Amino acid sequence: MYWKHLISGQIINKISKINGRLRSKSPYISENSFAMSAPVSTSSFHSSNTYGSKPSQNPQCQKLNASFRRYIHSTRLTKLSYVEDGLKLESDESDEDGTMNEFLSRFVWIMRGKLSEACGDCDKRTIDGMLLIIVEKVVSELEKGGVEQMLGSAMSSSSQDFSEDLWNTVWEVSNMVLDDMKKATKKEKMKRVLQCEEVKEMVRFASEIGIRGDMLREMRFKWARQKIEKSDFYEGLERFRAEEKAREKAKATTDVEEGAVVEGRPKTVSLPKRRGKIRYKIYGLDLSGPKWTEVADKVHEVGEMIWPEEPKPISGKSKLVTEKILALNEEDDPTPLLAEWAELLQPSRTDWTVFLDRLKEENPGLYLKVAELLLSEKSFQTNVRDYSKLIDAHAKENRLKDAERILEKMKEDGVMPDLLTCTVLVHMYSKAGNLDRAKETFESLKMHGFRPDLKVYNSIIMAYVNAGQPKLAESLMREMEAKDVKATNEIYMALLRSFSQSGDVSGAGRIATTMQFAGFQPNFETCKLLVQACSRAGEPDQARSNFDYMMKIGQRPDDECIASMIAAYEKKNLLDKALNLLLQLEKDGFLPGVATYIVLLDWLGKLQLINEAEELLGKISQQGEAPPFQIHISLCDMYSRAGIEKKALQALGVLEAKKDELSSEDFERIINALKAGGFSKHAQRMHELMEARGFTASEKIKVNQRMHELMEARGFTASEKISRTFGRMRPATR
Repeated sequence: MYWKHLISGQIINKISKINGRLRSKSPYISENSFAMSAPVSTSSFHSSNTYGSKPSQNPQCQKLNASFRRYIHSTRLTKLSYVEDGLKLESDESDEDGTMNEFLSRFVWIMRGKLSEACGDCDKRTIDGMLLIIVEKVVSELEKGGVEQMLGSAMSSSSQDFSEDLWNTVWEVSNMVLDDMKKATKKEKMKRVLQCEEVKEMVRFASEIGIRGDMLREMRFKWARQKIEKSDFYEGLERFRAEEKAREKAKATTDVEEGAVVEGRPKTVSLPKRRGKIRYKIYGLDLSGPKWTEVADKVHEVGEMIWPEEPKPISGKSKLVTEKILALNEEDDPTPLLAEWAELLQPSRTDWTVFLDRLKEENPGLYLKVAELLLSEKSFQTNVRDYSKLIDAHAKENRLKDAERILEKMKEDGVMPDLLTCTVLVHMYSKAGNLDRAKETFESLKMHGFRPDLKVYNSIIMAYVNAGQPKLAESLMREMEAKDVKATNEIYMALLRSFSQSGDVSGAGRIATTMQFAGFQPNFETCKLLVQACSRAGEPDQARSNFDYMMKIGQRPDDECIASMIAAYEKKNLLDKALNLLLQLEKDGFLPGVATYIVLLDWLGKLQLINEAEELLGKISQQGEAPPFQIHISLCDMYSRAGIEKKALQALGVLEAKKDELSSEDFERIINALKAGGFSKHAQRMHELMEARGFTASEKIKVNQRMHELMEARGFTASEKISRTFGRMRPATR
């Protein structure tokens, strides 16, 4: 008798009901399977008169024993597959036969192991005979519809053929096989989804933005699970719709049979419903050798890596401890509760990860503290990504010391920083303005063979720019371009702005030219920065050239740009050209603003044109804005050199009130003006304030100070000091 001719679709359905694997007509297998376990009793094979104590001598046994000589090896989870090595299907219903073949192959393998364990003194031939009798009896019971008898024999030993222990073992093996088949199907589905284009595209995108290692693997499985859940949800909707249509059709048509199978149901690991006998045949390689055991163990280990472990359910006392941990304050010590929680649950890394995710959502203040404690927990299986996550979290909150503490612990534990960790450190030090540590980390990153990406280059370039070293930042940009990493517009503008502030005309010109070659066309901002660079460098001709180019490309200059142009003329004392520019712009409809008036007022003050300067001061007041702080420096300089003590001291009082805003150059200008006007005591007081701010006086100030001391020693008057030291000479205009 061949197994594939024994079991009908109705009997298969009853098998699934006994094992708790089906819910009414649902094609899916239930997660809560019912199983009983008991040791196999050797006496169960001698309780029947039909089968004697030597089953291998039965002719029918000898005939069928060949069917069991080749079986498929499995590990603890009995991972069998009829696809590659074991089974060849011989009918049009190959999918349904394949599931049954898988079930019977797993059942034979597990049952053989249990028989060998219970009857260790029996030889292989005797074991094969026992196995044949068991399978033949189970199949015959199912063929007769003896499902209830099978259940009763397992519960009350009412069977005359098998003992209660044997029926319990058959029950246990059946549950185990169906559970393993369900897991195998899930894994196959996960493997297919992991290779779909949608998941691959997301993985490629994550790799491009710098996600690597365990984090990328976790996100990959997360996306695959979400896709499976979404697919199952819509398949459930389609199945529900099909079932509703079938029920409506059954009500309208009396010819439709009850229990008709709705088309379109997905294939599951449940036993198939079909008509006719089961066509089952095992042949091919003998996979019972020890070498195949090693192969199966390796396949099992790889499967554990592919299929993520599910977290343990938290209930009872461990649930109470979990709630206590979540309710802790940030200053509390969670160490005792964590130790108690670990002792109760015996968690794996998956359990710790799920717990940390929940803690991060419900108590983010305690999350970082607990995550740092878990770095020393053995069961947490700490890896480099756990350290980098903590360093990144502290860096985002600008907690530099905490991040460095995690980094030191990482090195003490023998874990070397990877690309992601080095990237986080470069960002952190650059943001904090620690250029030396940022450079050190950047060089370490390159020394270990990592290739910095655009974000790393951007961070280190901005660190150089903020430190006032645009030339070094430019060299890094050239290095980045040589490695085919294209600089962004933000990097170019940061470098151009830095060169402009330092008055480096050639550097600003190089960046502007590079931007054009990179495809960034000149705009108002770039032209304005070039004008400002030339203005600070005292190059009025180049500034005017850039200014005219800006007008040529259709960009209208603003007040700050005009002020920069006037300041460029002021550096060379070209008052006539400045006035001509203002007249030309006035014809074009441009009215000077506060920035332009401030530059003109400062220029007229230096020329000692006090009335004209005060007229400009009135126009600034008419603008409706408060006079800017910088204007008081010009007024103090102008009135001090003119000897107008009242107004000079009034402007000086404003400057002293805001002394923290004064730069070293501002202090020197005020001191020189006060000494030029003969206000030596006030100049000495400002000199002391300058030193209190940590500024060092220039050689010019020191020389003037010594000259004043010598003149006082020789008895010169204040007017003589002024004439001899500063000359009160008005600069010539051109």
